Amino acid sequence: MKIVIIGGVAGGASAAARARRLGEDAEIVVLEKGDYPSFANCGLPYYVGGEIEKRDSLLVAPIKMLKERHRLDVRVRAEATKIDRDAKAVTVKNLETGEQYVESYDKLIIATGASPFRPPIPGINSDRIVALRDLNDADRMRKLATSDAKRAVIVGAGFIGIEVAENLVRRGLKVTLVELAEQILPPWDHEMVLPLEKHVQADGVELRLGSSATKFDSDENGLHVTLSDGEVVEADFGVVCIGVRPDSKLATEAGIECGARGGILTSSHMQTNDPDIYAVGDVVETVCAVTGDPTQIPLAGPANRQGRIAADHIFGRDSQYRGTQGTAVVGVFGKTAAMTGLSEKVLRAKKISYQKVYLHPTDHAGYYPGAQQMLMKLLFAPDTGKILGAEAVGTDGIDKRIDVIAMAIQANLTVFDLEEAELCYAPQYGHAKDPVNMAGFIASGVLRGDQPIVYTETLAQDKDLFVLDVRTEGEFAKGHIPGATNIPVEQLRERLAELPRDRKIAAYCQVGQRGYLATRILLQNDYNAANVSGGYRLWAIENGNL
Repeated sequence: MKIVIIGGVAGGASAAARARRLGEDAEIVVLEKGDYPSFANCGLPYYVGGEIEKRDSLLVAPIKMLKERHRLDVRVRAEATKIDRDAKAVTVKNLETGEQYVESYDKLIIATGASPFRPPIPGINSDRIVALRDLNDADRMRKLATSDAKRAVIVGAGFIGIEVAENLVRRGLKVTLVELAEQILPPWDHEMVLPLEKHVQADGVELRLGSSATKFDSDENGLHVTLSDGEVVEADFGVVCIGVRPDSKLATEAGIECGARGGILTSSHMQTNDPDIYAVGDVVETVCAVTGDPTQIPLAGPANRQGRIAADHIFGRDSQYRGTQGTAVVGVFGKTAAMTGLSEKVLRAKKISYQKVYLHPTDHAGYYPGAQQMLMKLLFAPDTGKILGAEAVGTDGIDKRIDVIAMAIQANLTVFDLEEAELCYAPQYGHAKDPVNMAGFIASGVLRGDQPIVYTETLAQDKDLFVLDVRTEGEFAKGHIPGATNIPVEQLRERLAELPRDRKIAAYCQVGQRGYLATRILLQNDYNAANVSGGYRLWAIENGNL
């Protein structure tokens, strides 16, 4: 059997290595138009910033290893220009010599990935503007960052934009980050990234949110970036990180079916509408693991799994891709944000019924030195408790908690199952009641009716609510929700007569625990009460008071 793979990096290289393990006698050809068949593109920003010092560290599978260990026919600077499905052949151009030749195949795997999106903004093709797709881009950006450059503008505050900003600051540059959305990290819900926005600003990054670049002008003095509000930002160079688009032109021209966003359509075996052609990685349109809807989420983990699955199916194994959850993590200046499943904004857009809870646990036991508070959000179905998504922001242990919930989503578990999850515990690592358990306790309490909740955004909308602050008088004096009445929870039972019976009482404390206790006291005394999810801390985050 002869397998030809177009593209390397995550999906293509994984498919090639898996195919060799399953078929020792197979002829496997890898065509990569770049200089390197397998490199760690997620590590590129850290090479730019010097956190990763050696360039060769990014070469996950060097050509020599692929050839000698796996006996793969790896050809770099080899661009596939045409797929002839009838002849089962690929036209290949040698980018070094310009020579073209035809390569036959029995099975073909397309792993062409995605290309950085470059909108038609005047001046965007200037030599002072770079993207970050491969090692050559990283070399160029690192050279700029270590020259006499003092200022940089980054357009796009997604994963790559945030990571590049951090690493350019590490190099001593003044960085301005421009983002069309009203927040950094657009996939996250807005309130969840507010602490990160303050954090990156404190580390010297200037944010221009709700703004876009409309023109780039270059001269001997540098780069002048005109924004949609008329402001002109001066820089020595610019970085465009607006997102990526599936590199599916080759497939489209060959009559391989693609989705509305340009991603190649495949079966769960990664097989296209041509049974002898497979597609994997960022070039593929996949399905949402939560809803089953089409989605396009470029992530390294799914690309690797898809490459393995395609190779499995070629060799007769019934491997199937379950869909993409969008489990992701990003770090910036010592803080971490992670998410899995669907965000609230996506649930609203899809008109999916949901419930949500917030909590502020510490990453490990409070009595053990160094405990840091995190912000967690859990989204779930209001009828069954099925977990729909989760987000967390903090320092240590963020990835661990989201990974656990990601597995719970894969297993189709509910918030009631999170209550019973048995997770490892020692005081320097977590709690006997882990934040994952606590999220389950809170959500399950909501569904059981033990703890009706209201949200911080409701407080300003519903003027009939009686807002009750159950913190201490000292806490109340330092800051409180406007219009709140303060009765510490320790005094609540003796002062119930001060509360109205004809209005709904929204009780809150700092993070929710005392608010929950107050709600239980009120409910059992026949008051109409609910706990403010996330407490004063969340309200303060949303209103810029924290």
